Amino acid sequence: MKDLRSLFKKNVYIEVKPSNKEGEIKKRPQVPDGMWIRCPKCGNTIYRGDLINNLKVCYSCGGHFRLTARERIKQTIDEGTFKELFADMISDNPLDFPEYTEKVSKIQRVTNMKEAVIAGIGKIDGNTVVICAMDSNFLMGSMGSVVGEKITRAIELATKEELPIVIFTCSGGARMQEGIFSLMQMAKTSAALSYHNDRGLLYISVLTDPTTGGVTASFAMIGDIILAEPNALIGFAGRRVIEQTIKQKLPDNFQT
Repeated sequence: MKDLRSLFKKNVYIEVKPSNKEGEIKKRPQVPDGMWIRCPKCGNTIYRGDLINNLKVCYSCGGHFRLTARERIKQTIDEGTFKELFADMISDNPLDFPEYTEKVSKIQRVTNMKEAVIAGIGKIDGNTVVICAMDSNFLMGSMGSVVGEKITRAIELATKEELPIVIFTCSGGARMQEGIFSLMQMAKTSAALSYHNDRGLLYISVLTDPTTGGVTASFAMIGDIILAEPNALIGFAGRRVIEQTIKQKLPDNFQT
């Protein structure tokens, strides 16, 4: 009987623990955030380094990614020749619009910019030019008193020094928090360009995504040469406003 029970004796297992060195679990390498970017036009995934090397243009579809003002200047102006002008100008709150001052302060911290446009002087292929570049990251590039004043001063400098001026437009239009003060910038910038034109000087306007509202109705559309990025949103009134006015459905490629 004893021998029979031994046939069914349970096996005894001993857990053998590996040494710390051998038992360490190897962590999978983590892909850093932002290394891969999806093109909003075609959906293709692009390596960030390749995208930057291609000037932020998609290899697959040719779609243009939005650039900051500093990126545009870096791509356009000869290295080491750019000098920023009127950099200390900041927005006021002339209408005491609720929370406007706080909103501007927050955007300034996030973007490391004081306003929605950067103006300066530099060289393109050795030729001295005045340049302005708007930035949609700052309140959608809206044109308030400071934006209009910086662009006007840049135009006046170009007129005084008899230089060409290049302006990269990118804006949702006039800044509503400044009311009539923002609307008057349309006339002011256009008048400055009229004097510049009377001197026979060159103005190149580059329309980027988006260029709408009061900017479209003023300095964006009166260049001697007007260029536009492919498929950039360009228009005055928004799609919804136009559809409600004419009572018609607009095509998908409207204003591009």
